Order: sequence, then structure tokens, then C-alpha cells
Amino acid sequence: MVVVMSADATEEDISHVVERVESVGGSAFVSKGVVRTIIGLVGDIDSFHGLNLRTMTGVADVHRISDPFKLVSRQHHPDRSTVWVGQGEHRVPIGPDTFTFIAGPCAVETSQQTLEAVEMAKAAGATIMRGGAYKPRTSPYAFQGLGEEGLRILADVRTVTGLPVVTEVVDARDVPVVAEHADMLQIGTRNMANFGLLQAVGDAGKPVLLKRGMTATIEEWLMAAEYIAQRGNLDVVLCERGIRTFEPSTRNTLDISAVPVVQAKSHLPIIVDPSHAAGRKDLVVPLSRAAIAVGADGVIVDVHPNPEQALCDGPQALLGSELRALAQAVRQLPPAVGRIS
Repeated sequence: MVVVMSADATEEDISHVVERVESVGGSAFVSKGVVRTIIGLVGDIDSFHGLNLRTMTGVADVHRISDPFKLVSRQHHPDRSTVWVGQGEHRVPIGPDTFTFIAGPCAVETSQQTLEAVEMAKAAGATIMRGGAYKPRTSPYAFQGLGEEGLRILADVRTVTGLPVVTEVVDARDVPVVAEHADMLQIGTRNMANFGLLQAVGDAGKPVLLKRGMTATIEEWLMAAEYIAQRGNLDVVLCERGIRTFEPSTRNTLDISAVPVVQAKSHLPIIVDPSHAAGRKDLVVPLSRAAIAVGADGVIVDVHPNPEQALCDGPQALLGSELRALAQAVRQLPPAVGRIS
């Protein structure tokens, strides 16, 4: 069951609802979005029905949700959500009315490389920069990222370019320091089911980019988002980045159908990562066009000034003509499907 508070509900109103739910042995999880506050109830449904929650001050509605992912479901939130990333004049929306272009280096290697990549991305139309300071890799011998030094580089580049930062966090112990430097916290595919980490980023007070696990079903993905929402954070953006299948011609198989399926089930925004789906730069632009056509709320791509020297995922990083082609696609195609690019 979910209690939807009215836009003018006070903290006292919210506390009264929580206290009434707890009085019958239930648990109440408060999640605050930009526009509204949602309280998810866990416990005996029959007991909750006897509380007359709809009559309480500040309560707009009460819903019995059949979906297991109650807070991120469209059953209680029929309108799709917009998540804002960044501060002040640099705030960027990700949601149903716009198309958001996120780009930058897969990994932060040096200050110069990061700045060059982000300046290229910004010139191509990107409004949020990506960059990895912590890099969970399949091989323990591969480049693992610069850690806190990488975070400082990203913050410096944000000062120069004005673009908000999204970067990955891989350990719950690192959430405070990453949140200190970043505008949005990314959960990578390998950590989608790391429930302790999901709860930690839910408590951090920053928007979260949640990538789909490489073998996860859509329901498992949405349940991972529910872990974040249950900790009080509804500012979650989902990212389809390809799933593992039997097909070896691409790094992963981009599940383009996941975009409309997720949009039918959840109010959360959803973007596409064609770089990690394909693993090949020649496929990034076609897959980005497909993402726009199917209704994705944005794309996130890799850019590098010297892909052949990249310490991480060089074969999929864009430069030159490929980046110009992507810039043209994200500028021209979104208006054709009713989006502002």
C-alpha cells in the first residue's frame, strides 16, 4: 500500500501518518520527490484499511499496489517523472519532455584527457558529463580508476565547463566522498543487485543512475530501483546498457524493447547506453538513433580524445566524424518524436 501526500503536506503531517501506521505494527518508508512525497507501507493490509488514512491532514490519496515495486510503479504515479541533475543555473532535466545527452570519458585518466573529452562532448551538445573515477573491471589486472583523485578532476572539469557530473560508486563505504564531488551517483551493471550499496545511495540525497544488470530481468531491475526509493530517494534514472545473450558479434545485446516496457510499468525516466551495449564505435550512432525513435529519455556515450590510447573501452569511444554524426542525431531526431533536445 502507498500513501500519496499532497504537495502542501508538512513534515508534521508526514510524521502523523508514519506514527499511525506504526501504531498497528506496520512500517512506513518515506520517499520524497521533487513534487510529491510518497509513503510506502509494509505490514498487514487489513490493519491499514482500518486506519482511515485518507482522512488525515496532508494525505492526497491511498493506493493498494499489486506490483512488487510499489514506489516506482505507475499504479500510484500515472505521470512519468522528471529527475533534475546539478545545481542552480546548471540543473539539467531527465524525463519525458526532453532528450538528455550525457557524454564523457569512460574512465578519468588525467586532467587534460578528461577536460578535452568533456569539451568535445559539450561542443557536440552534451549537457551532463560522465566519467569514471572508480572502475569495477572483469579483470583484477585492468585499470581500476584513480579513485578520489579522479573525483577531484571531475569536480575541476565541472567548474570549467559548467556540466553536472555523473560518476560510478562501487562500494557503500565510498558513497559519502563520491556524493561530495558528484551531482549524480551511478550504479553499474555489476552492482545492480548490491542491495547494501543501493540503500547507501538511497540515503545519500543525490540523484541516482541505475544501470540494468547484464543478466537481470526488467522486474529485477525495477526491484533494485525500489531499494533506492524505499530509502527516501525517488530521483532515480534507469539505464538500459545491453544484456548478456548468446550473440557474440556485439559486446552485449541492446534490449531496445526495454524502453517502452519500463515506461509502461514505471514512472522513472529511462536512458540508453549504446557504447557499452555495442562495444564498437561504429554501432553507437545507429543504436542512439534507435533509442531516440523508441522514446528513450536520453543516451549516455563514451568520448575520448585518443581512443587508441584509452585505458578503458577505447574501441567504443567516439571521436571526430562519429561524434559529429551523433551530435547531428541528438539535435535533429528528438523533435521528430516530440522531445526538446
